[in-house]
Amino acid sequence: MSKTPHQDRLVDHLESIAREDDRATLAALRASLREGREVEALRIVLPYIGANRGVRAEDNAVLLAGLFALHPESSSLSLATVLRFAAMESESVELRFRALLAAHRDELATHLRHAITLASARGFGIDWRDLHRALTFWNHEDDFVRREWARDFWAPPESPSPKPNTETTPNTP
Repeated sequence: MSKTPHQDRLVDHLESIAREDDRATLAALRASLREGREVEALRIVLPYIGANRGVRAEDNAVLLAGLFALHPESSSLSLATVLRFAAMESESVELRFRALLAAHRDELATHLRHAITLASARGFGIDWRDLHRALTFWNHEDDFVRREWARDFWAPPESPSPKPNTETTPNTP
């Protein structure tokens, strides 16, 4: 998946916050997931997404940052791939994934919080750049993000299952 520079800068910054174990910033980002607290994260994300990007880009950045703060582990696995591996242990994961795919952009925060919690509980890192891109294009008329995630979840794996992160170091690829 291609990435745009503003997405890389934001994720790079989030990963540096985790590496530095900046607990206060991570706590502020987690708090931004609560209704009415989103604006508090703007001071952290705006320098990394650029000026005049629009409210939707700001909302995407705040949501991504809050989700990252819940589980600051990075990998090259899309969230859909992580959920596919989680579904091998629990049938309810597929139901959650189907609800996530069916969600409108305005409903994503709740579904994504549940999905990130599942990834965290199973020790899998997430490709945060891919998730940021997914947020950006979630409602695209071609539904290409949802189709990519559907393929990641339901397509037969081409390689063996990855092992969950056993180290406590954030952002281990």
